[in-house]
Amino acid sequence: MTKKKLRIALAGNANVGKSLTGDSEVIIYHEGKWKIAQLREIVEHSLRRRPAARYGETEISTPNNLFTISLDPKTMKAVKARVSKVLRHRETRRLVRIRTKSGRVLTATKDHNFIVMADGELRGLEGEHLSLGDRVPVADGPTPPTLERLASINISWDVIEEIEEVDPQDGYVYDLAVEGYENFMLANGLFVHNSVIFNQLTGLHQHIGNWPGKTVEKAEGTLHFKGYEIDIIDLPGIYSLSTFSLEELISREYIAVERPDLVINVVDASVLERNLFFTLQLMELETPMVIALNQMDVAAKKGIKIDCQRLEELLKVPVIPTVAITGRGIYQLLERSIEVIERGGIKPPRIEYGREIEKRIEKLTDLVKEVGFKYPARWTAIKLLEGDREVEREIQRVKPEIIRTARRLSKEIERIHGHPCPTVITSERYEVAGRIVREAQRIVAPIRPSLSERIHAITTHRVLGYLVMSLVLLAVFYAIFSFGDYTSGLLGDLLYGLEHPFRTIFGNGLLGDLLWGGVMEGLIAGVTIVLPYIVPFYLILYMLEDSGYLSRIAFLTDSIMHRMGLHGKAFIPIMLAYGCNVPACLSCRIMETQRERLLAAFVVTLVPCAAVTVIVLGLVGKFVGMNWALTLYIINIALVFALGRMAFKTLPGEPTSLIMEMSEYRMPHLKTVLKQTWFRLEEYIKMAFPLIIVSSFVIKTIEVLGLLDLSQAVLSPITTVWLGLPPEVGVTLIFGILRKELMLIMLAALLGTTDFGNVLTPTQMIVFTLVAMLYIPCIATIAALVKEFGWRKALLITVFEILFAISVGGIAFRLLSLINPPY
Repeated sequence: MTKKKLRIALAGNANVGKSLTGDSEVIIYHEGKWKIAQLREIVEHSLRRRPAARYGETEISTPNNLFTISLDPKTMKAVKARVSKVLRHRETRRLVRIRTKSGRVLTATKDHNFIVMADGELRGLEGEHLSLGDRVPVADGPTPPTLERLASINISWDVIEEIEEVDPQDGYVYDLAVEGYENFMLANGLFVHNSVIFNQLTGLHQHIGNWPGKTVEKAEGTLHFKGYEIDIIDLPGIYSLSTFSLEELISREYIAVERPDLVINVVDASVLERNLFFTLQLMELETPMVIALNQMDVAAKKGIKIDCQRLEELLKVPVIPTVAITGRGIYQLLERSIEVIERGGIKPPRIEYGREIEKRIEKLTDLVKEVGFKYPARWTAIKLLEGDREVEREIQRVKPEIIRTARRLSKEIERIHGHPCPTVITSERYEVAGRIVREAQRIVAPIRPSLSERIHAITTHRVLGYLVMSLVLLAVFYAIFSFGDYTSGLLGDLLYGLEHPFRTIFGNGLLGDLLWGGVMEGLIAGVTIVLPYIVPFYLILYMLEDSGYLSRIAFLTDSIMHRMGLHGKAFIPIMLAYGCNVPACLSCRIMETQRERLLAAFVVTLVPCAAVTVIVLGLVGKFVGMNWALTLYIINIALVFALGRMAFKTLPGEPTSLIMEMSEYRMPHLKTVLKQTWFRLEEYIKMAFPLIIVSSFVIKTIEVLGLLDLSQAVLSPITTVWLGLPPEVGVTLIFGILRKELMLIMLAALLGTTDFGNVLTPTQMIVFTLVAMLYIPCIATIAALVKEFGWRKALLITVFEILFAISVGGIAFRLLSLINPPY
């Protein structure tokens, strides 16, 4: 008998799985060979080299050509499988450690899923629900294997003999997502598996591909239930059904156009009101649906009690409480889903808005019905009032008059309420969600706000929040300068004291001059000028990130960013840019649209990175005064804002809204902060110091050969006449393309001293630094721009910034000469 086929779509907010400790060893296949590596090393290697997306406490990156060993549940054979994602998750709770009869050991979060044999089939079981005697699949064979001997790995069964709780090691846990199988083998032979609602429904029968013509992953699975063969489609995790992102567009196109038999809306019970906003939007699509009220265990721990029956009565949609990680409620979810489908797929009731809005929705609905649009008529009318550009584009092809009518009606609503129509509709949705929550949810015991919640309230306050942010950023600025100034002086005295014994060995001739002036002075300049400022910057940056404060800064700066056509999330790449423009450019991928990514990248390249901070603090801060160094930063911020605003006006489009998670405050994990700082510092030393030494040697060689004067003469109309700087500066502008801090290091080499106060006037130091702050991005940043946006846009940004920096520098020189500032 042929089974009836059904399609069920899962829709809900972005979520992540649980993870293993970083010292768990995994067998991977990379660059043509098998090897064993710690999970921590695998994940952090990818996070350092490829941009990471953030979902609350979790960072997710896509590795390049990385494979591992998975268990094929159909054949019970070990197979080579591609790793599609790597994950790092902040974890402070206690972990669970198991030991099997054969001596295999694994430590994971309590809600991580182990593969066990239950009722004759493989199943993912949460760690804290494992029992002594549970059987887990293990692999025996060559470790690491070869491709030819992969099939020789035998799968057998091991028994859990010991289970204990342990403390977390370094504050993070790690995981891999594997295409097609969602499990992977550790070096000790154990297989582990992630499990959320999608995995619970489909078991291990899944397929990961891409949506047609898109780069967004498409996860599909199949299950057999009560005579039905059901295809489960896991839609991208989203927060709304607007078209601010590709994921949102894909989800709503599938629901509205492909018309699955049912949509299961996965709702987080611990933050019900926020999730119901998306639920109400789904109901407007008029598709049959069932609500999986997930994470009921988390809600209970927070003291939240939800009356599921009352919630179902209010929404008039079936509501099933679930704990997906353990499988609780999954069977009931499937039963209710089949019941709804068999009853003809009852559509949810429509959401009623205020009278003045409903009146205009009805007018537009009637017009849309006349043209037979692919989306539901009422939903289309609401989206037209909200100014949804994708819907407008589709309607434009059919009947443009409808758009003009929609805009007129939208203006009428705006005049009535005093706010833009999209804002009014959004507010009414939240009001409906809030009213439902007040009736269906209660706090079972008064919960005293935690310390984290009290700090959150202060740091996001509309007045105190900005005061705290200003104080924090000022404190960061002065801490970096104080440490850098003191350390730079100590290191300079120590290292320059080596010149006499060096000259004693190599002499004062040509060889001695080339080695000391071309190699040693470049190395000393790098150590004394660069490291004292870069090290504290990264330490402080990662402490702020690990504590959770960076997301609060994003929230506070949202309104300011909107004036540049961005939202508060853009502050994250901007903050990263103060460390390095390269990862900042790559992190612009967190922005929802191509327009916003380009705009954010343009702004990011104008931000003074840690290398420029070296110039600002090591030159102006040290020899002119901290007040002028701070003034330059203020000028830079003003120019960045002004140029960002101009770019916003030039590029068509409107900024999207800020939607992001704020993790709880926590004490930064010292080991993690130090490790991240070391990774950045190691990367910097390997990339920058060879360039510093080579460029210093080249400059010294040019000087010895007498070619320096020729280069300086060619550039003198710019450097000397327009900028009012010494002729030697022209060479630094050229070599500064390699690394920004080379400008200061080479200036020291060309002037023959790091005591710049004796060879440059305060005006010259300020002008030189201002040009460096705005000048062409380094070669690595240009490469990142080319990779993300192509040669044309990268070249346009580069040429503009060269011309702009030189123009501003010349104007600054003339103004400073006129006002003759006191130093």
